[in-house]
Amino acid sequence: MFPMTTFQPTLDPLGSVTASALVALVPILVMLITLGVLKWKAYLAGLASLLAALLVAVLAFRMPVGMAGLSALQGAAFGIFPITWILLAAIWMYDITVVSGRFEDLRSTFSLITDDPRVLGILVAFCFGGLLEALAGFGAPVAITSVMLVAIGYSPLRSALTVLLANTAPVAFGAIATPIIMAGNVSGLDYNRIGAFVGRQTAILAFIVPFLMLLLIDGRKGLKEVWPAALVIGGVFSVAKWVTSTYVSVELTDVIASLLGIAAGVVLMRFWKPTGSAEARDRISRLMHGEPESSLDRDAHTPADPKSLTAGRITMALLPYILVVALFSIVNLIPAIQHGLAATDIKFGWPGLSGNIMDAAGHKVTRTTFKLALLSSPGTLLAVIAIITSVIYRVHPRAMVGSLGRNAHKLRFTALTIASVVALAYVMDFSGQTVTIGTWIAGTGALFAFLSPILGWIGTYVTGSDTTANALFSGLQATVGKQIGLDPYLTVSANASGGVLGKMISPQNLAIAATSVGLIGQESLILRRIVGWSFGLLAFLCVLVGLMSTPVLGWLLPA
Repeated sequence: MFPMTTFQPTLDPLGSVTASALVALVPILVMLITLGVLKWKAYLAGLASLLAALLVAVLAFRMPVGMAGLSALQGAAFGIFPITWILLAAIWMYDITVVSGRFEDLRSTFSLITDDPRVLGILVAFCFGGLLEALAGFGAPVAITSVMLVAIGYSPLRSALTVLLANTAPVAFGAIATPIIMAGNVSGLDYNRIGAFVGRQTAILAFIVPFLMLLLIDGRKGLKEVWPAALVIGGVFSVAKWVTSTYVSVELTDVIASLLGIAAGVVLMRFWKPTGSAEARDRISRLMHGEPESSLDRDAHTPADPKSLTAGRITMALLPYILVVALFSIVNLIPAIQHGLAATDIKFGWPGLSGNIMDAAGHKVTRTTFKLALLSSPGTLLAVIAIITSVIYRVHPRAMVGSLGRNAHKLRFTALTIASVVALAYVMDFSGQTVTIGTWIAGTGALFAFLSPILGWIGTYVTGSDTTANALFSGLQATVGKQIGLDPYLTVSANASGGVLGKMISPQNLAIAATSVGLIGQESLILRRIVGWSFGLLAFLCVLVGLMSTPVLGWLLPA
């Protein structure tokens, strides 16, 4: 073991914040170049980026070698449990439907709402995904809804891209508004008011995203034929998000918005039918340009005739997802149960780091406490649902266990990817690299109002978590906002809103999406196809927040 001493990073270890920040950006650039340009496998890109982060931490930021290594180990442990565990449980739950033969009924059940796959894409990826994000988070929405889109008939790559784009606006209020609450705790501001600001910014994003989804799913033809669905579903979702976050409950914002969005879509389908649905199904099912074959057996079962479905078969087909909503709602919305499950968590200070890592201001970093979430983990809840579903579907125990083992083997490189990426995030955090980048951007003065979302974007891209991005930068956002005469609620909320757009391309999320649709090792392909959407929406949000700091759009802010 290396001798441990207290470590406090400095913002300018190279004598200049600018020079230090540029060096701190090296691990991020390594990830983008190796994954997006050189097309390395995700686990190799993750390991290379982690190595770069360790070298920068030790050589430039003067972090003791032992502490840098332990930071990486804590991050890797968190990447395995709970994140990889959540992914494994979600895929296991899906595989049970395939093993049982219920997958064919699930495909047909969707067509009872509408036979148009583009409308279903919005309802499943955007609305139902938003509901899962509100209740679970941690990548579960991407893992579950991407497979549901494959069930509808999407090609695997199109499915992955669609859910990554959809998993944006709901993220800031994910897991019962945990990112918003974190932003309030770190900044010292009222989290309910932060939520009202974030609700308005992300409500505008939520209105736009369904239209962009149509372009991604089926190009201009899809937008021309199905825009009324995007208008109604996106409009209801965004209005509900705006109103709920301001006047009802920050914690329930995405739950209410998602449910009302689904209801609006179902009602719309009773009075309006899109054109070109059959042709769209054929186009959407085709492999996209450059798309490799998936290991997911999309044709394991032939969809049943929707007219032959009974109420019982429909209920059984939807059973896993009904259980997901029911169980996560019970756990997260009933305090006594939530606290009871949380009491089983095992918490301990990470050896060698707890009490020894300080932030740049000289305060002890609390993120060195590791929480081994047992019964409260979303992964455990999904595993319970998989077991319950197996029993109800009468899947033989040997087949159930075999499914778990088979999928765990498939996930071995994905687990390495996620572990290395989260390890990278912890090293950059504890060594001071991330905060130095943030401080550098914060030094832009009056331009900071336009650039503040970029901090959240970087934080979530690196860590894969809007909550962690808010923990890293909310205090800085509030301080800088006050110093340059901006409303600190605006800058802190911009951090949370910017973070949702970094989630789209975070290596952790890319690995989850690729694995879920059977494109393991194709994270670089997914990144190249989705990164432009992330940059475009980030630019839009920067302009929106910047104008909100002026009389031009200042009237949009809560009174």
